[in-house]
Amino acid sequence: MIDHIGIGAADYAAARRFYDAALATLGIVPVMEITAEESGGYQGVGYGRGDKPFFWVSSGGARGAGIHIAFTAPDRATVDAFYAAAMAHGGRDNGAPGLRPHYHPDYYGAFVFDLDGVNVEAVCHAPA
Repeated sequence: MIDHIGIGAADYAAARRFYDAALATLGIVPVMEITAEESGGYQGVGYGRGDKPFFWVSSGGARGAGIHIAFTAPDRATVDAFYAAAMAHGGRDNGAPGLRPHYHPDYYGAFVFDLDGVNVEAVCHAPA
């Protein structure tokens, strides 16, 4: 079981806007923030449901090629909303919403590259 995942962003403010919008469609919101003043220069935001963050975005990162993060969506409409929000906030298409039957018959996902090249996905495993 994974406790949390973190990525570094080249432009923290832009990454924060991107993930705030895209993850909100999945019910994942900022639940903790570390300021530069608290940490001596590092800043970060932890996203989650409830009060425990499981996905962190921090300042000072390099381009994120090779990283893939998939978030569970409750239904296909939410996958569509995730994709639309991500694209509207600077994401680049890496696979529009749709079925991916090569994974399994009900695998409905959408893939975007975030502002640093991280491959981010929203996926619903439920039948239509």
